[in-house]
Amino acid sequence: MLVPGMNSRNLAEVKVWDVPVRIFHWMLVLLFAFQVYSGKTGGNVMVWHMYSGYAILALVSFRLAWGLAGSTHARFANFLTGPAGALRFARKLFSREPVAFAGHNPLGGWMVVALLFSLALQASTGLFANDDIATEGPLAVLVPRAISDRLTTIHRWNAYALLALASLHIAAVLFHWIAKKENLVGAMFTGTKRLSPEAARQAATARLASNWRALALFAAAVAIVYLVIKRPF
Repeated sequence: MLVPGMNSRNLAEVKVWDVPVRIFHWMLVLLFAFQVYSGKTGGNVMVWHMYSGYAILALVSFRLAWGLAGSTHARFANFLTGPAGALRFARKLFSREPVAFAGHNPLGGWMVVALLFSLALQASTGLFANDDIATEGPLAVLVPRAISDRLTTIHRWNAYALLALASLHIAAVLFHWIAKKENLVGAMFTGTKRLSPEAARQAATARLASNWRALALFAAAVAIVYLVIKRPF
């Protein structure tokens, strides 16, 4: 959002989102959309539903690691605030005050955490779930049927929670675009944001982590998920 007396010429383009965060975001969007479709369709497509779930589990595992060892704006320490900070931001959100942040704003940061938690819960319960017909998760044989059924119920209900969170996230993005004139979608494609001089100065101290580090962490996440699923030992 423009501060009073500022026009678009005063805004600076600043690199905010690194390549790993952007790839993670859009891959997750595509996989989540496919999960909704395949989960509703059932039948033979459930095989791909499971593969997609494994991919989501690997992506979420990577994002958790990147939140600790990634670029400045990808780190949880950079965008998570306490309840008081989130409340202060919420009060500004519907005012005429500028609310632009270089990275995630306080409410957006907690939305990231909520989505990651719900996605992790969905993918992990799916490993133990069954559909009472022909499909069951690769770890369902390790637990009693009653526990598998209970985790299946959690998996089913958490899907609705995920849809609610995703809808809220989309609504927030649209609000920032229409009311606050912040193109958050474009920034997640290009990696850059147009920021006020003050916000740009704060973002100038940010560091981009190596893409090779991201690749190594993602490879480790894929390997861990593979070992969990295949249990070769």
